[in-house]
Amino acid sequence: MYVLVEFMGKQYRTEKGALLKVDKIDAEPGTAIKIDTVLLVSGDGAAIKVGSPYVQGAKVSATVESHGKDGKIIVFKYKPKKDYRRKQGHRQQYSIIKIGDISA
Repeated sequence: MYVLVEFMGKQYRTEKGALLKVDKIDAEPGTAIKIDTVLLVSGDGAAIKVGSPYVQGAKVSATVESHGKDGKIIVFKYKPKKDYRRKQGHRQQYSIIKIGDISA
């Protein structure tokens, strides 16, 4: 069984026990969260439920596992022949969540 959920403006395909890398959540590791914006539910051999926009009564529970930072991305801007150069680095913060129970 897998579900398609919308979380913090992005869509993820997930199933029970999966680890998702999402944008940083302001919650301590071990905190339980509920996701009720389920877009699609597909069971094993059962009919697929597609929401309009969300599936009624479908919920996903998850727990925050850890937080971290991605690798550095270099942003370099320049204009040729004009002596204009700007170098900037960025590291995106993320959270790892573990999908627990899926209730459809």
